[in-house]
Amino acid sequence: MKFSERMASVEAVLFASGEPVELEKIASACEMDKDETLRIIERLNDRYSEQGSAFEIGKLGECFQMMTKAQYAGCIKRAAETRKQAPLTQAALEVLAIVAYNQPVTRGFIDQVRGIDSSGVVRSLTERNLLEEHGRLNDVPGRPIAYKTTENFLRCFGLSSLEQLPPIPGNADQIEFYEYEEMLSENSHTEEHDE
Repeated sequence: MKFSERMASVEAVLFASGEPVELEKIASACEMDKDETLRIIERLNDRYSEQGSAFEIGKLGECFQMMTKAQYAGCIKRAAETRKQAPLTQAALEVLAIVAYNQPVTRGFIDQVRGIDSSGVVRSLTERNLLEEHGRLNDVPGRPIAYKTTENFLRCFGLSSLEQLPPIPGNADQIEFYEYEEMLSENSHTEEHDE
């Protein structure tokens, strides 16, 4: 294996791990001795520095980890906060309501209620820790994954339990469209008199 290939293999191991890796494990994975692995880590750091890269390989005790340079911490933090604070879309709120009131449910159930594919929304809500997998339905063909809301969902919506969800309006609580039109009409007449 060429030196450039050995460098690439060490870089790949550090990048893929995402956490500190012992020198011995890196060397073993790349089929090298520890001294050569150390030289390659030093060379990678030199190359990152020469290229003005945002990355470096830090030493943490007997371990090494690929990380971003400290000077970029501010922009990384702002990007992470922006993503966390992104408001929920109407589609996300619909999916959360379906799951919260019917859990555990499959994605197929969610799709059927919404009348549209919801896989991207379910994935996004799972990444945001508002939904989580709740096993598989063994009695359904294909054993689909069931989803339920998380404790984080309760915190985000200021609930201590699902029992605090507002009741779903029954037929007696719903108004007919003509009643809604009459309410709008009455409100507009009231506003005209107020002027």
